[in-house]
Amino acid sequence: MTGFEVDVFAFGHDELDRAVEAAPRYRSWPVVYALHDDSQVYVGETLSADQRLHQHLESPTKSALTCARVFRHDEFNKSAALDLESQLIRLLAGDGRFEVLNRNQGILDADYFDRRRYRDDFEEVFERLHRAGFLTRPVEEIHNSDLYKLSPFKTLTEEQALAVEAVLELLVRDITAAQSSAGGPLVVEGEPGTGKTVVAIYLAKLLRDLGSVTDDEMHRDIDRQARFADHFTAVNRGHFRDAHIGFVVPQQALRTSLKRVFARTPDLDEGMILTPFDVGESPQPYDVLIVDEAHRLNRRSNQPSAKQNTRFAEITRRLFGEDDLQRTQLDWIRKQSCHQILLLDKEQTVRPGDLDRRSVEDLIDRAKDSGGHHRLVSQLRLNAGEGYIPAVRAMLSGGDPDGLDLGEYQLAMFDDAGAMHDHIRALDAEHGLARMAAGYAWEWTSKPGRKRRTEYDFTLDGRRFRWNSTDKDWANSPNALDEVGSIHTLQGYDLNYAGVIIGPDLRYDETTGRTTFDRGHYADPKGRENNPKLGLTFSDEDIRAYVINIYTVLMTRGIRGTFLYVCDPPLRRRLSRFVPFLADPPSGDRGSRAAPTADLGHLRLEGEVPAPQQGPVVRSDRL
Repeated sequence: MTGFEVDVFAFGHDELDRAVEAAPRYRSWPVVYALHDDSQVYVGETLSADQRLHQHLESPTKSALTCARVFRHDEFNKSAALDLESQLIRLLAGDGRFEVLNRNQGILDADYFDRRRYRDDFEEVFERLHRAGFLTRPVEEIHNSDLYKLSPFKTLTEEQALAVEAVLELLVRDITAAQSSAGGPLVVEGEPGTGKTVVAIYLAKLLRDLGSVTDDEMHRDIDRQARFADHFTAVNRGHFRDAHIGFVVPQQALRTSLKRVFARTPDLDEGMILTPFDVGESPQPYDVLIVDEAHRLNRRSNQPSAKQNTRFAEITRRLFGEDDLQRTQLDWIRKQSCHQILLLDKEQTVRPGDLDRRSVEDLIDRAKDSGGHHRLVSQLRLNAGEGYIPAVRAMLSGGDPDGLDLGEYQLAMFDDAGAMHDHIRALDAEHGLARMAAGYAWEWTSKPGRKRRTEYDFTLDGRRFRWNSTDKDWANSPNALDEVGSIHTLQGYDLNYAGVIIGPDLRYDETTGRTTFDRGHYADPKGRENNPKLGLTFSDEDIRAYVINIYTVLMTRGIRGTFLYVCDPPLRRRLSRFVPFLADPPSGDRGSRAAPTADLGHLRLEGEVPAPQQGPVVRSDRL
């Protein structure tokens, strides 16, 4: 590669002076640099490495770092330098070797002249850094990690940046006016893949950064051209310095991953990750609670254990003076915090115990009335375009997708479940993070701890399948490739490829032209349970809506592609009008293929959901 050089030297005045003498462009040319020791790293860009690095040597937070790496290119410009800086920060955070000391001041994913060529060059730089041990893993492996996917060091889109900015300004307004939560809830709404969790994590880090930034950092480190730079003020530091901030995650599977990310990020800590029960039982109220997937908060319903039923009643009684059955976990959140930031999608409720649709819609309306509503609409996760999710909902409901253009996205069907599993294995070997998923149409008889535990849970086309052996961070667990994940292990996770089994719980009525719910083949007891406490009975039509939401979520996990195996023959014929079989014969009617054979019996419906290079001598590596 032409042009790129990386200078590596011990971080000190004499060594820096020698580097400047050897490369005069240190004085006036765009460069990117990384300052680090064995455990921490700071990444920056500047038009004068000479001046900027000498400033860092006087900084209390940077002068203790021992090694400098300066990235320079004969054809560098400011935009390319910002891009490389952003990518290095994200990769280093995702790699996990260093704690990244940078503040979240905001870099947007902006286009610039010849960006593709520069990014090709960057890939060679990253490969060289991996070979040198500065990055401990290859780039693609880092990209597949939770530390990368859930990192707060994100390059935001304009839409995401607007959401962060709007929420922050309203939050500061309410704090300044001493209105507590009287200003109404702050709601960020969006479909799967629009970046709600990215916004939530970014906000958590930004609020903590605003509260801990030093005078020296405000004077020297904050780029006043950065998106959120103007918010780094002494006044805002006063607002957030001692703020008690929590990050609420209703679904269990994602909490373990987020705790790992928060534990590795300066100014965040794993104790910030909370269950709704943690919030309700906290003796100290919170100044700000950020709630991801707020639609998964529970109303009063039968909990998974008697202990949790007791806790639910005790929390409500402690907070409100009586065990009011109409109180929900959202009421706990409001009672236990001055300000709430709620990320939600009313189409992702998947159980009757979740907040009911009317409550979510009322919450959205209240936020709109108070000016606290922001909607994310751009599809970022999937390489399938904006029309994919509406098309999926239409197909699962019995309608026709309208003008679906998938681009490079892979969407295909299999008529053999074992062949689809084999294909997922092959994709995982090539790209990583390819997983099988299914609707909860079979009991979890292989569940660890079950008295009469079986080795497998269901059989399709002669291939035996086992549900997830853990319900915490399953997608990254050692046995995940040999298992099938449910909605309760995958909601909130990104995969590269998903192989989705649409079980016999969803069928197609060729007479009415609608999909129907088959209660006899739905094995999630909490997913079909009536609510006698609130006097609620859920019809098949009610549960059908939840099941369609479940399959929509599962079909939006794969970033690069989704593959389908459909148990119900009429539904398979219906979907095959829109989704091709992967290995379609040259002639013949796809819909006339033989029905897949499936072991659908024995459904007793009693299971549950399932060392840095240092040295005094300047070394320049031409890449």
